[in-house]
Amino acid sequence: MPFQSSIINHQSSIPCIVLAGGLGTRLRGVINDLPKPMAMINGKPFLHYVLLYLTQQKIKKAILSVGYKANVIEACFGDKYLDVEIAYSREEEPLGTGGGIKKAFELVNDSAFVLNGDTFFDIDLNSLREFHLQNEADISLALKPMKNFDRYGTVRLQENRIVNFEEKKFLTEGIINGGVYFFSKNVFENIGEEKFSFEKEVLEKSVSKNKLCGKVYDGYFIDIGIPEDYAKAQDDFKNLFE
Repeated sequence: MPFQSSIINHQSSIPCIVLAGGLGTRLRGVINDLPKPMAMINGKPFLHYVLLYLTQQKIKKAILSVGYKANVIEACFGDKYLDVEIAYSREEEPLGTGGGIKKAFELVNDSAFVLNGDTFFDIDLNSLREFHLQNEADISLALKPMKNFDRYGTVRLQENRIVNFEEKKFLTEGIINGGVYFFSKNVFENIGEEKFSFEKEVLEKSVSKNKLCGKVYDGYFIDIGIPEDYAKAQDDFKNLFE
């Protein structure tokens, strides 16, 4: 399964923030006392594959938002890994998803991609950026169609605009937030708090402004947050990263 590859050279100047502070509570009996992005997949940390993907996407700088056992991540990846320059945004205490992203944006000049360090969604990042600019969005999300699921909330979309986030429940089909974003740091200019939820305080409030856009991709997606999908990734990644 090849990477998405329609990439324009100027994308390389745009950094990517990777949220890598997860505790991995539901995987604790499987990965022991490690940050979730350090869960081993075929002998390498999950975060290795995320950075490999960024290399394929021609991203030259990643900002790892770290918290729990940050020293383990920093010791593994240093200040450069593969072809990616790495900086660290360290949370001394948990800041919530919003606080963590806001803090990481202190190391960004303007706009950045943002993605989770414990999920993998194989999309063309540059196409998300182009979509964002074409729609004059405040924030753009990569969305994934799913079938027969109950682990995720869903998104309602009308002509590229996200009009609602719906609670988790079993659905035979629906569209979920794939956890990949593009936006600029000015999204946080009216938020004074240090600790807050990105989902509640930013995404849901952006819906009411009609400036939250979503682009549907059907690339490979996995979230290693539960043991079943962590085990599935071991097999899937042998083909995806051969």
